[in-house]
Amino acid sequence: MQTIATQLDKVFRRAIQSALGFDADPVITTSQNEKFGDYQSNAAMGLAKEVAQRTGQKANPRAVAEQIKAKLEMGEMASETSIAGPGFINVRLNPTWLAGLLQQVGTDARLGIEPTPNPLTTIVDYAGPNIAKEPQVCHLRSMIIGDALARILDFQGHKVIRQNHVGDWGLQMGMVTYALEHHFSRDEELTLSALEKLYRQISKASEDPEVRRQMAQRTRELQQTPKSELKGWQRVRDLTLTSTQEIFRRFGLLLTEEDVRGESFYSDQYAPMIDELLKAGQAKESEGAIGIFPPGFANKEGDPRPFIVRSRDGTYQYPTFDLAALRFRVTQLHAQRLIYTHDARQAEHFAMLFAVAKMLEWDRGPQGPVSFEYAAFGTMLGEDGKPYKSRSGESLHLAAFLEEAEQRARAVVDQKNPDLPEEQRQKIAHSVGIGAIKYADLSKDRVGDYVFSWDRMLSLEGNTAPYLQYVYARIRSIFRKAGVAPESLDKSALKPESPHELALAKHILRLGDVLDLVARELKPHHLSNYLYELASKFSGFYENCPVLQSEEPIRTSRLLLSDLTARTMAQGLQLLGIEPPDQM
Repeated sequence: MQTIATQLDKVFRRAIQSALGFDADPVITTSQNEKFGDYQSNAAMGLAKEVAQRTGQKANPRAVAEQIKAKLEMGEMASETSIAGPGFINVRLNPTWLAGLLQQVGTDARLGIEPTPNPLTTIVDYAGPNIAKEPQVCHLRSMIIGDALARILDFQGHKVIRQNHVGDWGLQMGMVTYALEHHFSRDEELTLSALEKLYRQISKASEDPEVRRQMAQRTRELQQTPKSELKGWQRVRDLTLTSTQEIFRRFGLLLTEEDVRGESFYSDQYAPMIDELLKAGQAKESEGAIGIFPPGFANKEGDPRPFIVRSRDGTYQYPTFDLAALRFRVTQLHAQRLIYTHDARQAEHFAMLFAVAKMLEWDRGPQGPVSFEYAAFGTMLGEDGKPYKSRSGESLHLAAFLEEAEQRARAVVDQKNPDLPEEQRQKIAHSVGIGAIKYADLSKDRVGDYVFSWDRMLSLEGNTAPYLQYVYARIRSIFRKAGVAPESLDKSALKPESPHELALAKHILRLGDVLDLVARELKPHHLSNYLYELASKFSGFYENCPVLQSEEPIRTSRLLLSDLTARTMAQGLQLLGIEPPDQM
C-alpha cells in the first residue's frame, strides 16, 4: 500500500501538469497547523517563479495555488482542500477513506508498508571493535546506529550486507603480537584482559622512537607473512572476536561472525592494488611513501595532499585497508549504496576515501552507479560534559556497562511490578536496560554529541524507551482485561470518528513516510520521535475515549485502534533493535 504522502504526491503532480503545463515536485508535507488540514503542498511559491520565467510575466503564488487546486482530483481521499497564506494548499483527509486504509493496514503483517520496488544492494559498515581490547563504550554509537539503519533498510526490502571491518592487520596488531612473543610469560593464561594490559604496556613503551621503529618493522613482517603461519596473530584475533560476538549477542545486534571482514581479509590484495595504481599513474611515490592525490585536498602550504596507501616504513595503514575494502564491496559484493557509520572525527579520512574512489572511477560497479555515504556521529558524553568513561576515569568496558544497565532496570521493574515471577522480571529488566541504552542514543540526531544520564534514560516519563515500552505493555494489558484476542476481532469494524481517534489513526499511517525519511537521511531519531508522538497520541486517545466501557460497535473499533497502535509501536521499536515487553 502506498503511503498517504506518496498518493498525494501523484495527485498533485497531475494537477500541476494539467494547470501549468509542466512537471514539478508538489512538496508534500504534513500540515504545520492541524486546524488547516492534515497535509499540505508548499510548491506554489517556487512554481510562481517558474511560471514567471517561462511566460515572462509576474505570477502571484496564491493565484498559482488556485490554478492547481482547481485541477485536483482527490476522489474520496479528501473531505476538504483549502488555500492558506501566500499559497499553501491544505488537504483534510476524509475519515471514511482513512477507515478503509486502516482496515487494510490492520490485516497486513507489514502494516501496509510495501517493500521498495527498487531494492539496492546496500552495505552498512559498523561496529569495527579494536583488536586485543575488550569492547569499549566508545564503540557503542557505531553499533547502535549501524544496527538500526541496517534493520530499517532491510525491512524496506533492500539487500543489506552488514560488514564488521575489524582492525586486525595494522600497527596495533604488530605491537600486540610482538609484545605477546617477547613480554608475555607462557605460564600465564592468555585472556583478553591480559592482552589489553599487555597492549597498554607496549603502547607506553613505543613512545620511545627506537621501540616505535621496532613495532613498525614487526608490522611490516606481519603484513608480508601468510596468515596461516601467524599463530600468535590468530590467537589474539580469535580471543577478541569471541568476546565481541558475545557482546553483540547480549546487546541484540544482528552482526554475526559471517559479517566479519576485517583488514586481514584483503591482505593478499594490498600489494597488487598498489602496483596497479602505480602502473596506471594513479598513485605516486614520494620520499619513500606511496600516495594518491585526489582533487580538492591540500596541506597548510597549499600543496596537494596525498592519501597514503603505503607508508615510508613499508607498512599498510587505514587508507590502504579502507580503499581495498571499498573496491571489494563494489566489484565483488556489487554494492550500490555504501554506508559507513563511524565517529565524526574521521570525517576527513572518509571524505578523502570517497574522493579517491571517484577519482579512480570506482563509484560505478556491475550494477551501475554506487553512492558513498558517511553517517557520522558525535560523542557520547558523561554528565560532566566530557567523553563518557568509568568512575576511575578510564575507558569503560561494554560488558560492565551492560551489566549496570540491567541492574538499574531491574530495580525499576521490581518497584513497578514486584509480583511477577523472578525469571520474567529478569527478562523484562534485560529488555528495558538494553532498550534504554539504545534509545538514549537513537532519540538524538546522530550528528551531535549527547549527554548520557542513567536516571533520564530509565525514566518512565518523557521521551525514553521505558516509557514507550510501558505504553506498549499497557495496551496489551487492555486485551488481557477484555479477555479478547486482537486477531479475533473483525477488522472492518475499525472506524475512527472522534478527534483523538482520528489524530491517532493518521499518525499510525505515517510510519512508511518516516521510514523513507530515515532511509534517505540515515537518521534513526526520526523514527524515535515518531514513536514518542505515537505514544503521546495514544495517551490522549485513551484518556478521552473509553475503550472497554464503550458500547458496541465503538468498543470493537477502539480495541482495534489500540491493537494497531501496539503493533506499530512494536514494529518501530524492533526496527530500532529494542524489544517491546508484554508486561512491565
